[in-house]
Amino acid sequence: MKRILSFITVFALLLTACEGDQGPPGFDGVNFVGQSFEGTVNFINPDYQASLEIPLNIELIESDMVLAYRLVGIDNEGYDIWRPLPEIVYTDNGNEFQYTFDHNFDFVDLFIYAPPTFDRSTLPEADRIGQTFRIVVLPVDLVNSIDLDINNLSEVMQYVE
Repeated sequence: MKRILSFITVFALLLTACEGDQGPPGFDGVNFVGQSFEGTVNFINPDYQASLEIPLNIELIESDMVLAYRLVGIDNEGYDIWRPLPEIVYTDNGNEFQYTFDHNFDFVDLFIYAPPTFDRSTLPEADRIGQTFRIVVLPVDLVNSIDLDINNLSEVMQYVE
């Protein structure tokens, strides 16, 4: 019995006596990392839908938050301008349509959605062809633990690897 007690005491002392350099700063001791990828698609008749395959190196779990952003241009300083989806776009003739998306574990499906009275074939090519999207996958624990504005891609990308 004395041997067991001595062994436990020595083991406990060894664990508490360890010293070393402090590790890199973390997020309250937990490493939350999001991941992202980009793709350029064309929305064509009849369904005005396109799919982006989620890369195999991105581990998507059911509780993850998947966000999508559309590249809408470049500002005067050369930085990309991204808008979160769903995004409502108003046309010159007073109509409106939406870029929207859904996803599963393999694909992100992107859509141009419009009311049945809107003829999507009348959309200019610039609204349908060569549209670039950034897809961001964030752990829900991260989103719930900080005050993250998911509408601001620059802020979101601070937590993406």
